[in-house]
Amino acid sequence: MNQELREKICNAHFLSYNKDGNSYVPCGNINELLTVRLQSSGRDLFLRYFSDEKYTDYSYETFIKKVWFLSGYLLEKGIGKEDRIAVYSHNHSDTAILYFAAWNIGAAVVPLNVSESPERIEFILKNSASRLLFTRKEYAETVNEVCGRLGIETINFDNIKIGEANASPAVDYKINEFTDAMIVYTSGTTGNPKGVVLYQYNLLCDAHFISEWHHLKRNDRMMCVLPIHHVNGTVVTLVTPMYYGGSVVLNDKFHADNFFDLLKENGVKIVSVVPTLLRFLMHACENRRISPLDKFSHFICGAGPLTSELARGFEAQFELRVVHGYGLSETTCYSCFIPVDLSEDEHRKWQNEYGFPSIGIPLKCNEMEIHSPEGFPLPEGEKGEIVIRGHNVMKYYFDNDAANENAFTHNWFRSGDEGFFITDETGNKYFFITGRIKELIIRGGVNISPLEIDEVISGIDFVKSGISVGFENEWYGEEVGALVTLKVDCKNSDKKKIEQEIIKHCELHLSYNKIPKVVIFTDSIPVTSTGKYKRNDAKKYFEEYRTIQFKKDKNK
Repeated sequence: MNQELREKICNAHFLSYNKDGNSYVPCGNINELLTVRLQSSGRDLFLRYFSDEKYTDYSYETFIKKVWFLSGYLLEKGIGKEDRIAVYSHNHSDTAILYFAAWNIGAAVVPLNVSESPERIEFILKNSASRLLFTRKEYAETVNEVCGRLGIETINFDNIKIGEANASPAVDYKINEFTDAMIVYTSGTTGNPKGVVLYQYNLLCDAHFISEWHHLKRNDRMMCVLPIHHVNGTVVTLVTPMYYGGSVVLNDKFHADNFFDLLKENGVKIVSVVPTLLRFLMHACENRRISPLDKFSHFICGAGPLTSELARGFEAQFELRVVHGYGLSETTCYSCFIPVDLSEDEHRKWQNEYGFPSIGIPLKCNEMEIHSPEGFPLPEGEKGEIVIRGHNVMKYYFDNDAANENAFTHNWFRSGDEGFFITDETGNKYFFITGRIKELIIRGGVNISPLEIDEVISGIDFVKSGISVGFENEWYGEEVGALVTLKVDCKNSDKKKIEQEIIKHCELHLSYNKIPKVVIFTDSIPVTSTGKYKRNDAKKYFEEYRTIQFKKDKNK
């Protein structure tokens, strides 16, 4: 990496210190945080693991002593500072212990999605230079061949009895806030994934501002239903509770049928979800009244496309608030949120009045702007690229100078997301996301935001979920299509008639160039493990319409 690129990256994350030259967080590394928590919260519950309809509880003391035990095990395996440890598992308490054990001795975690293809697994393991891979017996067959080919030792959690150690093992090297903590590989739909390198301060800093924003304090309980191979599950509901001295109910997977029961019986204050899960909950509880949740405050929702219609419908059905936010793996997790304590009128305003639900105001640890392709700030209301710089910005993409050059071109991190901002009467900038720049539909040379069309499609009563898709077309370069799933009572209806109704509805709310010309019906829309639509994967459904010229009806 050349000096010029290093300087651009340093400018994008302020060298990880605030304007007074001080770190935002009191603990210099995660080992120090564990020591503080053992002294202050030892007997308090930290983690409650829910699997097979039963709980397993870990106090801070039990959890941290198991962390120390597994830290010693890693040292015996020859793992040292910034060595990489890959993890291929579903949500499990063992995985959470391993994460903290690695950070405790300065090693870096490489989380793997169990739905990844063997080819992508092999690329990630090879690219990250992982030394060990931890897995469970149900996944061993998938990874043993790959690891054998790469010479990586595979360790089965089921064969380890994780005991408790009386003291954190000594290391013969210094661990500080700049020590690598994770390499998270992005779930791009094309090409090889990029390794996002996060250091320990990134995790601690984002945890600090997440807990501050959501008024989380000692003994407040969160619940984790998102996969902890992703930064949302890891940072929001593992690192953050450890940071503020709270507790977390870790689910082995998302359970829609008993979700609200789990919130109630565990006294959960906040749970982090993605928009897809909101939709699942609305469907699962459509004819069911949920019991009052005395200790519950709100949902954190991000990591995917949330429409105003979905947020509004969910809040109306359950009378619970959704606090929308935004961030990326490259910014550790969250960079902004809607304020938690807005009045109902203000909350509805920012959720509904601008075509998209606002992603909120930047956290104090970072700045956000809207830039032109040339890197110049754009004014209020004008669409451009969302850019971020601050203490939660990643260290860099691992071993990928070309990606780093592109991402840090103008001394900010370029998100690849299109958006705009609106300023309130106090001067706060409320940001909005309108879609991925690479997913913009370019029809006849005009850029069209897919999320704007998604919002209209999702507002149709009989549509369960729907997205717009830009498909290749010989006449306009790209044309607009819609991929739609219907509610159960409409699945056997005349599809041609329903297609016409969808198009008519869109005609009432969109200009002609944005109206879907074709509607494809499906039982499921392709999504990533965190609920983001794989819009580009849906293009194949529209291939037969490539040569057709769609003409506007002159009578309309």
